[in-house]
Amino acid sequence: MFDRSKRGEHALLIQPHAGRLEEDVLEEFTDLARSAGASIAATLTARIDRPSPSILIGSGKLDEVKAAADATGADLILVNHSLSPVQERNLERFLERRVIDRTGLILDIFAQRAHSHEGKLQVELAQLRHMATRLVRGWTHLERQRGGAIGLRGPGETQLETDRRLLQKRVEQLQKKLEKVEVQRTQMRRARVRSELPRVALVGYTNAGKSTLFNALTGAEAYAADKLFATLDPTVRRIIVPGGSVVLADTVGFVRDLPHELVAAFRSTLSEAREADFLLHIVDAADPHREERIAQVDEVLTEVGAGDLPQLLVFNKIDRIDGADVRHDAQDGIPDDARRERVWISARDGAGLPLLQSVLGKRLGLQHVTGEVRLPPSAGRLRSRLHQLEVVRREQADEDGWLLDVDLPIAEAEKLAAGEGGEPIRALLPEKLPEW
Repeated sequence: MFDRSKRGEHALLIQPHAGRLEEDVLEEFTDLARSAGASIAATLTARIDRPSPSILIGSGKLDEVKAAADATGADLILVNHSLSPVQERNLERFLERRVIDRTGLILDIFAQRAHSHEGKLQVELAQLRHMATRLVRGWTHLERQRGGAIGLRGPGETQLETDRRLLQKRVEQLQKKLEKVEVQRTQMRRARVRSELPRVALVGYTNAGKSTLFNALTGAEAYAADKLFATLDPTVRRIIVPGGSVVLADTVGFVRDLPHELVAAFRSTLSEAREADFLLHIVDAADPHREERIAQVDEVLTEVGAGDLPQLLVFNKIDRIDGADVRHDAQDGIPDDARRERVWISARDGAGLPLLQSVLGKRLGLQHVTGEVRLPPSAGRLRSRLHQLEVVRREQADEDGWLLDVDLPIAEAEKLAAGEGGEPIRALLPEKLPEW
């Protein structure tokens, strides 16, 4: 086995693909490599209709990779694909350089970004689980028997077995520590539940601007940068929106093909999304592949058990789109296949934040309308519905019907006003959402 280089900052990228190569896939992989601190020596694509079980790519392409690495001086090979331990080992042996697959690259980025105690534990756990799959006779010195020297004689144990046993012990220790952290987080979450404050989580594709929006809404100073996975650790703050207060949580960004071991390791962090009452799904409005990003985030949300939560799409970064304005696409005013309403903002400039806060307060039922409603005798069904909603404060009956004093969420008022016989409720509604 070759002597591994400890530098590994000058990287040659390999993008395997079957059929047509999507440009955004290669662009994202390049961004991942740069986010890990690598400089890009060269990029090669490799079509693999039938992946080789030993080296993934074909032998001819492997020769091309070796020549390109020698010519550019690359000391690291990054492969945008999951590699088996055998594939990784064989590639390293032939290329005489470190080889890291997509999972290993993302793990490295996470290791750089984690700052909290919980985040560091989660990253280490994910790294050890990934490493465990690589301890399969990967290094010749690990197969030597201990024993033979003074103090080491006896039945003996291979270094490989020792490493595997120690690794498993460390994994168990980390799991116990994370369980304690999760208990503490659960207690904090229960305290927020007892306060009866609605819980809102920011979710979205990495680099969509979640932390920038979080800072703009809360006045906090969570780390935000124009790079993938700028922040990993969840941050929670209380904010004021029209009608009341909510608890807002910033969460880790998602990415396509997020490794399963990362989803498992960060389950407690992602629980901020799973345990929320409402999701603000942040989207980079200037991203030409934004609809694909939305679908990819929804897929991860489903995987962590948050796929059925109500959400509002927040199209951020409109400052990067010529002629784009702050606006609210109400649910009834967009195509049926969109399914959700959308608010267009710029978190960096602060444009549209009052509108977003108003829509959020409305969706959470925090904004109310109050007043007297005159219902004719024929509006018995509407009267019954108002009583079911428990929004009637006082009622007076006379020969002309009923006079009700109501206090109901504006979202419910709009539903009733849009239904048959909803004219009396319509009179309570403001012409537009109040500014905030």
